[in-house]
Amino acid sequence: MTSRFEKVFGSEKPIIGMVHIGALPGSPLHDEKGGLEKLIEDAEADLDALQKAGFDAVMFGNENDRPYEFEVDTASTATMAYIIGRLKDRISIPFGVNVLWDPMSSIALGAATGAVFVREIFTGTYASDMGLWTPDAGKAMRYRDRLGRSDMAMLYNVSAEFAHSLDQRPLADRARSAVFSSVPDAVLVSGQITGEAAALCDLEAVKKVLPDTPVMANTGVKHETVADVLAIADGCIVGSSLKIDGDTWKAVDAERAADFMERVRNIRGG
Repeated sequence: MTSRFEKVFGSEKPIIGMVHIGALPGSPLHDEKGGLEKLIEDAEADLDALQKAGFDAVMFGNENDRPYEFEVDTASTATMAYIIGRLKDRISIPFGVNVLWDPMSSIALGAATGAVFVREIFTGTYASDMGLWTPDAGKAMRYRDRLGRSDMAMLYNVSAEFAHSLDQRPLADRARSAVFSSVPDAVLVSGQITGEAAALCDLEAVKKVLPDTPVMANTGVKHETVADVLAIADGCIVGSSLKIDGDTWKAVDAERAADFMERVRNIRGG
C-alpha cells in the first residue's frame, strides 16, 4: 500500500518551501495599517517565488505570531484559513499548514483549507520558552479522522525548537518510540530555533533507527549544506535561507529560491 507520504510527495526526496505569513490580527507584531490585504499580498509573492523556483511543496505557517502560544486564538486560525483561501487558485503544488504551537488548530486549518499535510510537535514533554509543553498526538490524530481527513499526512517534529526535552532518552530512541506509538507519516529533526540547522549526527541517528519511515530536516538547511542533508535525510523543509539576506522575517528572494532548487536538481541528477 502506498503511504500517505508517497501519495503527497511522490518518490523523490521532497523539498518544502515555507510561506511565512505575517503577524496575524491579535498578535503583538501585527501590522494594523497594512491589515489583511498586506498579509495576502506578501504571502502571494512568497508563494509565487517558491512555485516558480520549482519547489515540490509549500507550507503556510504563522512564524511571525510571537510570542508563541500553545492554544491559538480562534481568530488566528480563521485568518490563516481566509488567507489560504484567497490564494487557493494560485497554488499549483501540494501544500501543508502549521499553526504554532497548537496541534488541534493545525489539524483544523488543514482540514478546512484542503491541505495535504500538517507539521507540528505532536509528541513529547518539553520545558520551553512558552512553558511546559505537553502535546497529545492521540487527540490530534483522532480529531483529523473525525473531520474526515484521514488522508492528510502528519509530519511529527520530534526535536522541538525553543525547548528542551524532559524525556532523557536519546533523540533516536524518542523518534523510534514516537513511530511505534503514534504512526506518523514522517519524522522531522530540528535545530534549537527557527533557521538553525539540525545536527547531521542527529539526522543520521534518527534515520538509522527508522529506515522505513521518512525522516526530514526541519530547520536550517542552507544552499551550501543541502547536499549533505539530502545524503542522509528523505527531504527537507526550508525557509530562512530562501529569504532576502537569509533573514527569516524578510520576503522570499526569488533568486535565492531558484538557486536552491537548481542545486537540488543537480543533486537529484538533473
